[in-house]
Amino acid sequence: MLTIHAAPLVLPVGAAAVVDGAVAVDGDRIAALGSYEEVAAAHPAARVRRWPGLIAPGLRQDRARELLTRCYHPDPREADELGELPLWGEDFERIAVTADAPRRAGSVRRGLQRMLRHGTTHVAGPFGADDPALRTAVARSGLVVQVAPPPVPVREGVPDLDPFAAGGDLARTAGAPLTVGGRADLAVFDVPDEAALYGDGPRPCVATVLAGRLVHRAR
Repeated sequence: MLTIHAAPLVLPVGAAAVVDGAVAVDGDRIAALGSYEEVAAAHPAARVRRWPGLIAPGLRQDRARELLTRCYHPDPREADELGELPLWGEDFERIAVTADAPRRAGSVRRGLQRMLRHGTTHVAGPFGADDPALRTAVARSGLVVQVAPPPVPVREGVPDLDPFAAGGDLARTAGAPLTVGGRADLAVFDVPDEAALYGDGPRPCVATVLAGRLVHRAR
């Protein structure tokens, strides 16, 4: 079923922003992009999802391998003991010493799920033959693996689930621009404009669409 995702602002990247915009999704592809009035008129039978804030392209996580192999993502049942944030450094090493394969696999799955909650639809690869379980988990997630060098130098230190933490703007952090006929990878943020995506302020991701599927919804 064709779905229209509408928001007060659509930022396609590589094209002008659209106020009161919409993206029509058919299967895993973008069928139309423009003002809500025009898109809705062209697809009157479509289901409509209205979002606050803005619709942007899905984002690229350049430190995905570190987040999945050098961080431990606690199970919600471990929150009282370990908290909810990824564990890195000595905390990770302490767990890794005794973690069996199912526990490591569970951490990877949760890490992938948490990336989706931050608007990630693309990850920097490759995920090679040295870790077939990791490569399989990433493939099953539906995330796009990109092997080109990242457009922003990768920072050292603790990796962050938020792709914008690397310091790039939307044009450099987007996985791919939103274009008619392109893959339908969208990230929806409850912020008023592009400037609010940057800096230290909150930028809540309220929805992530991966190849046309709504894989994260915060409200």
